[in-house]
Amino acid sequence: MVVGLGLFLAALVRKNEELKRASLVIFLGIAILAIPTYMSGNAAEEAICVTAPDKPCSNPEVSKALIETHEGAALIAMIGMEFSGAFAWLGLWQYRRTRRFPNATMAAVLLLSLVTFGLMARAADIGGEIRHPEILAANEKAAVGEPIAREVGVWVTSPPWMWPTCETLHFVGLCLLFGVATLVDLRVLGLMKGISFPALHRILPWGILGFGINLITGILFFVADPGQYTQNIAFQWKIFLIMLAGINVVYFTLFEAPWRLEAGDDAPLLAKFVAATAILLVFGVMYFGRMLPFLGNSF
Repeated sequence: MVVGLGLFLAALVRKNEELKRASLVIFLGIAILAIPTYMSGNAAEEAICVTAPDKPCSNPEVSKALIETHEGAALIAMIGMEFSGAFAWLGLWQYRRTRRFPNATMAAVLLLSLVTFGLMARAADIGGEIRHPEILAANEKAAVGEPIAREVGVWVTSPPWMWPTCETLHFVGLCLLFGVATLVDLRVLGLMKGISFPALHRILPWGILGFGINLITGILFFVADPGQYTQNIAFQWKIFLIMLAGINVVYFTLFEAPWRLEAGDDAPLLAKFVAATAILLVFGVMYFGRMLPFLGNSF
């Protein structure tokens, strides 16, 4: 985040378009990596505190209250990072279409990245105190705050209508994402040759919207009951495939080869390979998501 933010500030000062693109790609990459990074925190808690969720930590040198405070701070920081990544992708998409970065988008990225950097620093500072009793003894009362993530989890599981609502939205987002991705990939693979790639490129934001809906609802599911996901092999494969799918999104956003496809043109071999793997990755994500109860004993 330090590298990305520093590069972005330098790009704004120098008014360098290539540096802007590079920094936006870094922000997008961090936003993708922030998802499994956040989830690894719950697995770390399970390894450190081998105890029931409502019991104190089994390690007397570790404060479970401080872990939950860190979890809440990390959740807020991740949300900020995902918004930063979303606007970074929007800037890259707009640049692809107009060959310039809109000032409003750049201003949003600057504001969000600065706020996110502060939120990440706070989460890291709290996390650094968990295994350092010499710091904790003096600062624990000041550091421990409201367990925001746990409160969100209760909010998701308590009302009888909340979980089904999230499930419904999750499948709506999946339909958007899969539908848009399939149209784009099939065009690159040779179907619908009467349509140019720039024409299909216009609907990519709808696919990103679908991914955003899935991300929000998926995080709510995870926060509600992280224990059924962290040791679930099907969930781990699902997250891994989502990371790979993110690389495909970057390819179709940045690289020239698919963008040059006019009506009737045939895509180069590399673009076809990326499109084919993108379809397989989406099917893989859907498969492992459906297999959570059967391969990983969730729910």
